[in-house]
Amino acid sequence: MTRYVALLRGVNVGGRNRLLMADWKALLAARGYACIATYVQSGNAVFDADEAPDELQAQITEDFEDRFGFAPGCCILSAADLDAALAANPFPEVMETPKALHLVFLHGEAVLDEEAAEALCAAGEQFHMGQGVFYLFTPNGYGRSKIAERLDRVLKADLMTARNLSSCLKLQEMAHA
Repeated sequence: MTRYVALLRGVNVGGRNRLLMADWKALLAARGYACIATYVQSGNAVFDADEAPDELQAQITEDFEDRFGFAPGCCILSAADLDAALAANPFPEVMETPKALHLVFLHGEAVLDEEAAEALCAAGEQFHMGQGVFYLFTPNGYGRSKIAERLDRVLKADLMTARNLSSCLKLQEMAHA
């Protein structure tokens, strides 16, 4: 079995796509996945499974539609993929402010309009396009950032979902527990 991290996009945001973590855990358990743990209310889970990431993504998306009537985006990473994304952090100096760095996990081919992204950055904001991950440093807050607000206009991918560095480090810890 492989240890995986699942990141849902757009659950429990603004009162839409409400999901109890107990229901999220039950959905994963019904598929036969093992050693399931969830983290915070934004649809993060760690579990063991034999299937490949794309198969897991399809299964989970289908199960959501059948059970809850909506299908949030679902990004599946192996624990090794998460480790690699964290090791490749181009902004190691932000470890003191881990909520200011967001890792935007990408699925499918990703295309970044770098010039447009630069134009949206406020003073101090930085970004870096990595392998399957877009790193965005927003020292004044993600919620106040124009590039964060308009990211889907300058970065195109089949699916993208963001987590701050604090959450990623906690998920990494859970994946290796």
